[in-house]
Amino acid sequence: MHIDENSLTPIFAQVAAGIQEDILAGRILEGEQVPSTNEFASIYGINPATARKGFNILVDSGIIYKKRGIGMFVAEGAREKIASKAKEELLSTGIAELIKKAAELGISRQELIDKIRDAEV
Repeated sequence: MHIDENSLTPIFAQVAAGIQEDILAGRILEGEQVPSTNEFASIYGINPATARKGFNILVDSGIIYKKRGIGMFVAEGAREKIASKAKEELLSTGIAELIKKAAELGISRQELIDKIRDAEV
């Protein structure tokens, strides 16, 4: 994960997004303990309160949970919850932006469809 201090996205939001990306990519597994906010802050050179704010977003959304006196852990079903939300965003906002940009560039919907069909993943 990378924290970009020059980004328009607040650092706490980058923390939350980065942890979600790590969960989605399988770098952090469901049931696995995540670093403490102090450890996280130390690793990335950020204020612990900022890290805590990012973690709280994930706690509030049910992605991670706290075990009192032990630490924070990735919730069961977190990966699916993250993937579902990302899929919804891509299919609504992402596709609309792609179609709009394509139209600005004179690319037809059929050309987009053809490129999607031909794309290799």
